Amino acid sequence: MDVRTAYEQWLHDFAQDADTVADLKAIANDEREIEDRFYTELSFGTAGMRGVLGAGLNRMNRYNVRRATKGLAQYLKQNPEDALRGVAIGYDSRRCSAEFAKDTALVLCAEGVPAYLFDALRPVPLLSYAVRHLNCCAGVVITASHNPPQYNGYKVYGEDGAQLGPEAANGVTACIRALNYLDCVPMDEEEAKAKGLLRIIGNKEVDDAYMAEEKTLTIQPDMLARMGSHLSIVYTPLHGSGNVPVRRILKEVGIANVAVVTEQEKPDGNFSTLSCAPNPKNPEAFTLAIKLADQVGANVIFATDPDCDRLGVAVRAKDGQFHLLTGNQIGCVMLHYILSTKKKQGTLPANGAAVKSIVSTSLANRICEDYGVAMFETLTGFKFIGEKIQQFQDSGSHTFLFGFEESYGFLSSTFVRDKDGVNASLLITEVAAACEEEGITLYDRMQEIFAKYGYYVEKVVSTTLPGKDGLTRMKEIMANLRENPPKELCGMRVTAVRDYLKGTRVTAEGTEPTGLPASDVLYFELERGNWVCIRPSGTEPKIKLYVNTNDADKEKAEALNEALREASEALVK
Repeated sequence: MDVRTAYEQWLHDFAQDADTVADLKAIANDEREIEDRFYTELSFGTAGMRGVLGAGLNRMNRYNVRRATKGLAQYLKQNPEDALRGVAIGYDSRRCSAEFAKDTALVLCAEGVPAYLFDALRPVPLLSYAVRHLNCCAGVVITASHNPPQYNGYKVYGEDGAQLGPEAANGVTACIRALNYLDCVPMDEEEAKAKGLLRIIGNKEVDDAYMAEEKTLTIQPDMLARMGSHLSIVYTPLHGSGNVPVRRILKEVGIANVAVVTEQEKPDGNFSTLSCAPNPKNPEAFTLAIKLADQVGANVIFATDPDCDRLGVAVRAKDGQFHLLTGNQIGCVMLHYILSTKKKQGTLPANGAAVKSIVSTSLANRICEDYGVAMFETLTGFKFIGEKIQQFQDSGSHTFLFGFEESYGFLSSTFVRDKDGVNASLLITEVAAACEEEGITLYDRMQEIFAKYGYYVEKVVSTTLPGKDGLTRMKEIMANLRENPPKELCGMRVTAVRDYLKGTRVTAEGTEPTGLPASDVLYFELERGNWVCIRPSGTEPKIKLYVNTNDADKEKAEALNEALREASEALVK
């Protein structure tokens, strides 16, 4: 079916939906927009679906949500007894999130699958927890995480509380593709409740249990209680779902001086106070928070994204200015605190393990090596860290201590299997309190880590390649690099090429398996522990470059990173 025919089919099929018809008629003479909306279906993968809101095959709308949900239900019903355990459903503050969540619940009910729908917005980690706590067979969160306001998405979780793995995602996709949109109809809400298929989850049933578990993650609770009145923090939820749980957890562990950015406290799907995407890695996201921190004299600021799975941190340095820590730096500060504190306490397990993605800093490997803790690496995607946690528990081989990704995702628990902004907020507060007791700042701690292990610089460069041509171009770039890998970059020899699609690591000595699932990622190991990684984004039309350098001298590490970044960008151009 060509794009114009698909466009006309939608006008016919959804003629009773005035909003959809109006949206489609508004682009009637825009062939480029029609092509972008109808040249392909919105893809469903391990990260679920994510896209721009609007009518069309390649857009986030209630019809794609309903179709995906019926496909999920049919996949779950391949094991009928498991399907009867039901699906937990959460959502964040984005446009249409509440409506999409209700559609999800009622389509599941129509398929005979019980739905546990939260009564208001909740963070992603709480949904991950709820799947296991309620013994559900799956979970769904309506969110587009830190994307711009025009996006929304649909993330699916397995019974372990982690996002679906590749095999399950492929199974759901096959079920979705076999469905006609018009056959994906929700049950009446009152009927669903009367039949006991729809259960609304209030603010006590799961939240209290989650909070009780979160409080067990403190390593030095006495120190936190002691320093709680001395620490001054500014927090912003960036109009998202972190506002209530983050403030609650800090209050319950004794942190009294938490100033919240009032303008960004309430849910707002337009993120109207932000000129950038609601991403806590963006400096602009901290503008109002820094202003408030100067007013109240705070030395630490942190922000969570709309679904509260990511955490960004800004710390005041000796010059009085705030410096944003990178996701890698936050992860290493947390990791170092956990390992060093447990070692002092005598509670560091002999089989302790940390997990990070392959594109996250090698500084973490150095820290783990220093403390005798195993470091495991996974593909990008926190679901793989969740899988590692389960493997450790099933085999008893290791005790999970910490997991992180450079993209501002952190976890120190095993009862949640995704990035946890509430956990991370508590952990960074504890680190800040420990620093305060020592008479130093978080910024000072980071400099101490660099002085001990070397200065590590990590940069991520994203090139956007939108539309149908962009997807083709991304494939061409990766194919060319796979066939013609560089021999050297910036005068540094490429010592190994990891091709995660082929599952190989090739060196001068030979070829060995990567041991990780197939993924369209190329990783070039360079001399002196430097490296470059290239991969297409799994959720956006972007190709990403990860450039990592290190040196005992800060200026040399930064200069090398700049040069290597330029050389790497030339590879994809």
